Amino acid sequence: MITPPYLQKGDTVALLATARKNIDDNLKPTIDLLKSWGLEAVVGSTIGLDYHQLAGTDEQRAADFQKQLDNPNIKAIWCVRGGYGTVRMLDLLDFTKFKQHPKWVIGFSDVTVLHNHLNTMGYKSIHGVMPVTIPRATPAAISSMKSSLFGEPLSYSIEPSSMNRFGKATGELVGGNLSILYSLLGSPSAIDCKDKILFIEDLDEYLYHIDRMMMNLRRNGCIENLKGIIIGGMTKMKDNEVPWGKNALEIIDDVTKKYNIPVIFNFPAGHIQDNRALVMGSTISIDVNASGSTVTFQK
Repeated sequence: MITPPYLQKGDTVALLATARKNIDDNLKPTIDLLKSWGLEAVVGSTIGLDYHQLAGTDEQRAADFQKQLDNPNIKAIWCVRGGYGTVRMLDLLDFTKFKQHPKWVIGFSDVTVLHNHLNTMGYKSIHGVMPVTIPRATPAAISSMKSSLFGEPLSYSIEPSSMNRFGKATGELVGGNLSILYSLLGSPSAIDCKDKILFIEDLDEYLYHIDRMMMNLRRNGCIENLKGIIIGGMTKMKDNEVPWGKNALEIIDDVTKKYNIPVIFNFPAGHIQDNRALVMGSTISIDVNASGSTVTFQK
């Protein structure tokens, strides 16, 4: 996997929207944060655009993203929020100049579309807090984002969970939002799960949807080829009038338990305040035992 150049003081980060509109004046905390790190911010043309739910038309969002992709002075693109819509503009993008001057693409949730597409191209990216979540993000989440961008050592020690499955594994980290992973299966942007460590998280889904998506991953041969699994926040899950009978973590456990691989539950990443940064495409080592779990990133 190709690692884009880590940021240095004086570098410029573009803030733009690839999905849901961002019409509020809410970027100052992020701009101030970047300045405190010695970085400059450029606000993209999609900020303030209002096209129903989206930050402009597909063409407008793609044009803004393309402009930042093609500008060698932009060292990172930080998507301001998720929602839905990134996949609608994906096929309008040309990554030719990006390959000549790779840069970090940052975000989570719907930005999983870009993480997975970049992974198929052979490039790393950063799953983590976005500008609209900065005001409520934990210090640890923000610190981990800075470490990821500046190439500082990145590792996590996680409290034990009774659902964890013990073991050690080393492999390339892939994944992101489960609903997005599911939606990309069968497309050119679908990840290859073979010998990978899969991270998943989700928000606001019915429990039977979680089961359906996990079953699809299994039937597509993804889970049986993994070296390990990391489960982040499964936030604000919903149930039907007739209950499904298992919560989201129990569903994931049920679908994956026959595979002899380590599994970390309740990892601090996803639609939660403590959304720690994950460098997707990196080789990581995980160690899951009775005292807890460790996740260590190799540069």
